[in-house]
Amino acid sequence: MIKNFKWLFLVSLTFVACNNNDDVTTDANSSDGLPLTSGSANFSKYVALGNSLTSGYSDGALFIEGQKGAYPALLAQQFALIGGGDFTTPFMADNVGGFKVGGTVASGPRLYFNGSAPVPVSGTPSTEILTHLTGSFNNMGVPGAKSFHLLSNTYGNPAGIGSYANPYFVRFASSTSATVLGDATAQNPTFFSLWIGNNDVLAYATSGGTGVNQTGNMNPATYGSNDITDPTAFASVYNTLINGLTANGAKGVIANIPYVTSVPFFTTVPTNPIPGLPTASAAQLNQLFGAINQITTALGQPNRFATIVADDNNPATTEKNPLLINDESLPNLSTYITGALTPALGAATAGYVGNLYGRAKHASNVPATRDYILLTAQSVIGTTQAGAPSPFNTVGVSYPMQDSTTLTASETAEVVAATNAYNTTIQSLAAAKGLAFVNANTIMSQVANGGIAYNGFTMTSTYVTGNAFSLDGVHPSPKGYALIANKFIEAINATYGSNLKGPDLGGYRILFPAFL
Repeated sequence: MIKNFKWLFLVSLTFVACNNNDDVTTDANSSDGLPLTSGSANFSKYVALGNSLTSGYSDGALFIEGQKGAYPALLAQQFALIGGGDFTTPFMADNVGGFKVGGTVASGPRLYFNGSAPVPVSGTPSTEILTHLTGSFNNMGVPGAKSFHLLSNTYGNPAGIGSYANPYFVRFASSTSATVLGDATAQNPTFFSLWIGNNDVLAYATSGGTGVNQTGNMNPATYGSNDITDPTAFASVYNTLINGLTANGAKGVIANIPYVTSVPFFTTVPTNPIPGLPTASAAQLNQLFGAINQITTALGQPNRFATIVADDNNPATTEKNPLLINDESLPNLSTYITGALTPALGAATAGYVGNLYGRAKHASNVPATRDYILLTAQSVIGTTQAGAPSPFNTVGVSYPMQDSTTLTASETAEVVAATNAYNTTIQSLAAAKGLAFVNANTIMSQVANGGIAYNGFTMTSTYVTGNAFSLDGVHPSPKGYALIANKFIEAINATYGSNLKGPDLGGYRILFPAFL
């Protein structure tokens, strides 16, 4: 139906060379030029709780060099200048990234940029999850953890790997019935950081909204892995976490949750990447989509389809066509479409078309109704859908992209509403307990909308070349983690009267190379 076109997503990107300076720049001078002081804080025993962002996860995996650059590790380096103690991390076994369970590779390896695209590094993960680490650890960031997981006494049980337990926590939990919070408070921290809640909405978003919005369900034990956590349940859990961490007088710093749509995983693939189609193909689709628009008009609903642009083999044509997607929030028009098209196409074909396009539409890039195409969707755009008849088989053009490839406007609204509710809880508890507060939502929005200038670098959310994010499109790059550490330190200084100076971004890589 359409001429061949390649989905050349990354070819036009210019490779940014990695900074080969592995040394973290640490300045013993304070941020104000005066002798260093911790103010009213005591950094002698620092413990960090959170998820993958706390652990140093990057490029789709957890690995040693990424863990060394985790923002808590960078904070601990600064704390050490004014009485901070040792900071231990449950390091992975290699820089390949990923892990094995019982000898079978279950995750990894990490990605690197080969000059044109992200690809996995060579090698096999050597970290064995069932080889248990002993001792206590200051960095208690657990990739994949949601808020309520930090209170779960089954989260570190190796018998539950693949269901209710987390392999990363299994590896370093103090016992099979330990909780993340319990292992943290057992260390009697004098200072803590807590950044949790991202995964309470992120898993829903990165799955394309395939989970369930559990608002109204206060029992997290009944949730699926991709569900949105009920805001009231989140508030209860977060109160328990903060009360537990401050029970012995510890001070700390907490951060709120960025909107998921500020990260490259959701913003890199445009809503309209399809080149102009051959005239005949464009005309055929416009006739079909026009007929469906007539149905929506007759029903008093907005049109769902744009006019397809033809290129007429003209290289000067630059206008692109929007992606065809499914939106499960739309009223299903299958019956109406089938009835309207049966006289022209016959009952069988009209029935197929009706079922195919009953909830289909063109993706919107209008801010108020914006649909987001997932980074992972790039591999299917323009491919031929197996089993679908021509001319209805080109994914994103004549065959709607499925729910798992997009975050629609209605799904985005659910994520935003939950995020706002979580952030209200976090900020109110920061104020009530006198804790340092990092507005990560505002920071990441600034990164995504023009960027943040820091230490001579402009940190943006542009995929690969924007400095702030790693190749998985969700987690920070080494420079990104250094920026986060600086923002945490700014909040700590403002709240407790300390005068720490954060790490210099110039001492950190832009991206990790293939070999470390």
